[in-house]
Amino acid sequence: MGKKAGTKRDEVAVGRFVERFALVLSDNGFPRMPARVFVGLLAAEQETRTAAELAQQLRVSPAAISGAVRYLEQVGLVAREREPGQRSDHYRIFSNAWYEALTRRDQMLLRFEQVLREGIDAVGTESLAGLRLDETRQFFEYMRGEMPRLLAQWREQRSKKGQG
Repeated sequence: MGKKAGTKRDEVAVGRFVERFALVLSDNGFPRMPARVFVGLLAAEQETRTAAELAQQLRVSPAAISGAVRYLEQVGLVAREREPGQRSDHYRIFSNAWYEALTRRDQMLLRFEQVLREGIDAVGTESLAGLRLDETRQFFEYMRGEMPRLLAQWREQRSKKGQG
């Protein structure tokens, strides 16, 4: 008979989960090592982890962790902290990491729209390419318009659950 869900942490299963979710993220455009580090932090029982702990957990070099964490900091998913008197950095995932990442997507979508407008002008608005580019631009414009509503709904749902 299998173990009851939620009764005890199964480190082998956790390791499989980390690799599986990291693979899903990387299959969808997330760089591989940052994906592994992010999911490693996400699945960690501790609130923070050091580079050495992450390297041991993921069976990689500390240098690989360093590059991955630098990427994760740049995209706003991970924070670096150091306790007074300690030599090693500790990394934590922001509690609202996905929300923050999507909030920043607004500017990315706006840039897509702007560049697509240039492309539409270049190929001609009535050409087949121009119509395709404009449909793509309209999609990004729609997503950018809907994002604030979706994020507001998420904030409301979190506050109802006492997480907000």
